Amino acid sequence: MKRILSLLLLVMSLNAQEVYATFNVLADQSANLAFDASGIVKKVNVGISSEVKQGDILAVLENDDKYAMLESVKTTLKFAKRDYERQVKIKKLIDESKFDAYELKYESAKNKLSYEQALYDKTFLRAPFDGVIFFKDIEVGDTVSGMMLKTVFKIQTLKKRKLVLEFDQKYHKSVKVGQTFKYSVDGDGTQYKGVISKIYPQANSDNRKIKAEVVAESFMVGLFGDGYIITK
Repeated sequence: MKRILSLLLLVMSLNAQEVYATFNVLADQSANLAFDASGIVKKVNVGISSEVKQGDILAVLENDDKYAMLESVKTTLKFAKRDYERQVKIKKLIDESKFDAYELKYESAKNKLSYEQALYDKTFLRAPFDGVIFFKDIEVGDTVSGMMLKTVFKIQTLKKRKLVLEFDQKYHKSVKVGQTFKYSVDGDGTQYKGVISKIYPQANSDNRKIKAEVVAESFMVGLFGDGYIITK
């Protein structure tokens, strides 16, 4: 029995293969942020290394005129709605075209409010997800243009990382999702272990490499490392 187990272990070790791979550390999610509106910067709420939550306001443009227009349209809608509701009560007693005119006025006011609300909302630049700001190029008083988008902030996930691996294409049949990746980061003597979560569906024709991803946490973005994918 012991001999059989030894033979099985020997066969498994012979079938196991270590595929060398290098990797770069990237944020799990990152984004370049810009205003989709024109105006003068009124307020900047964050700086480099600021931790933010999804929806937090990062910066604001001068928007008093847009706020005034928004409030004006809200008033117009309020009275258009009252007129329309009055006409609904006596719809059977009035001319159909007259009723349609009131309905059109009401619907137009609602559409106008949606439009003005959208213009007002564009004066606020918000965080698209929880993360940390790692680039800032905006100050109070700057002029921005919605016609020429300029990145004013860059944001990345705070701790979630992905290792983007590269390995020789000759192992394309051996490497699979779910396999273990043992690795170390340059300048760090610790041995880490992860799992292949994604394999890119195309080989790079320039260097004959295939990419894969491993989920990780807390490493500094931009670091480099290498390791071995354990295939069976």
